[in-house]
Amino acid sequence: MVKAIVELSESENQVVNIVKAKYGLHNKSDAIELIISEYSHEILEPELRPEYIEKLRAIQKEKSLRVKSFSDRYGLN
Repeated sequence: MVKAIVELSESENQVVNIVKAKYGLHNKSDAIELIISEYSHEILEPELRPEYIEKLRAIQKEKSLRVKSFSDRYGLN
């Protein structure tokens, strides 16, 4: 396990104390671990929202457009 000295502002310290109290944790280290764990799930392993999946399915059903020459299609000659 890695040990680190962390400087927190007063408001950040209050948040850590609130998390510690809310979840009945033994120390601030446990609270910080919980905060990091929750945040990492949100950032590192995002789940697809149902509305996004529906949007992707709708896009897949759309008829595709075949373009043989991009420059001819858009008058870039």
